[in-house]
This record gives sequence, C-alpha cells and structure tokens, in this order.
Amino acid sequence: MKTRTVRKGGRIRPILTALALVVAPGAVVVGSAGDAFAVTKISHATATAMFREVGITWSSSGNCSDRNTPTCTSFEQLNLATAQGAQTLKRASGCALNITGGTETGHASGTYSHWNGYKLDYSKYTCLGNYIKNNFTYIGVRGDGAPQWRSGSGNIYADEGNHWDVLYYNCGGC
Repeated sequence: MKTRTVRKGGRIRPILTALALVVAPGAVVVGSAGDAFAVTKISHATATAMFREVGITWSSSGNCSDRNTPTCTSFEQLNLATAQGAQTLKRASGCALNITGGTETGHASGTYSHWNGYKLDYSKYTCLGNYIKNNFTYIGVRGDGAPQWRSGSGNIYADEGNHWDVLYYNCGGC
C-alpha cells in the first residue's frame, strides 16, 4: 500500500491507497496502486477449477501437487494471467491441453519463471503444435536451442522437444 499525507484541521494525517481488483476466489493481489505491474497470485485449487472449466487436464510424474517436489505439478502461486492465458489458448485452439509443469521447484530460475508463476509446460500434441506454428510468429531459437514462437499478445511458446514451455506475460486477450 502507498501512504500519502493530507493536512486536515491543522494536523497531517496519513491516507492509505491500495489497488482494488476483482479477482478469482482464493486469489491474492501482490502489489499496490503505485506498482506498474501488480501480479495476482492464485491457489492450486483456484487454478484447477479454472482449468476444469475449459477442459484442460494436468498430470505429474509423481502423481502429486506439492510445490516443493520436482516430480509434482503444482499451481500454487500461479499468476492469474497465466491461468487465464491457458484458458485463452484452449478456447482459441480447440486442442487438447495437458499441463505437465507449473510452479513446482526444479525448473530454471529467473523473474519470468515457473516458480514465479509465469510459465506452464504442456504435453506435445499435433493439434497444439500446428496451432502454435500456424498462428504465431517464429522468433528464432532460445539460448538453449529451443525454437520459439510469439503470440500476438506477446506470450512466448518454446518447443523444448518433449513438451511446450509457455511464458505468459499476460492472459492472451482474455
């Protein structure tokens, strides 16, 4: 929250201002009115409800959802815009989507990382690959050699060989 002061009746009083958002149930807003890019974090339960709503599935090699276990697939602390981006992809493509990686530990680090809620991994299906390659712009290979495509909204889709690694800067036009 930001604090500013106003003079009232000869006394200076602090006034708190905060960013007000309408968000999904169970969501937490991180940031204040002064933050350029406040990020809304959601719980695992909220994310799975959003995914079920549009027919997105998820799986893990460990058959679990513990954020601190690398073989699990967790959505705890996922950005709301990332979950909405997955919903947008599902609706726009009409393809089956199965999420194999979320916010669990074990992925590469950095600001725009899985852990920080910006990325999801998807199983590779022909329908999804064709949709990405036919509708998004090829932008070259990433430092690790993964070919990449950018959507019109700026999200990045990287073909990591056995899955798609998707970086959601936003909800993709939700």
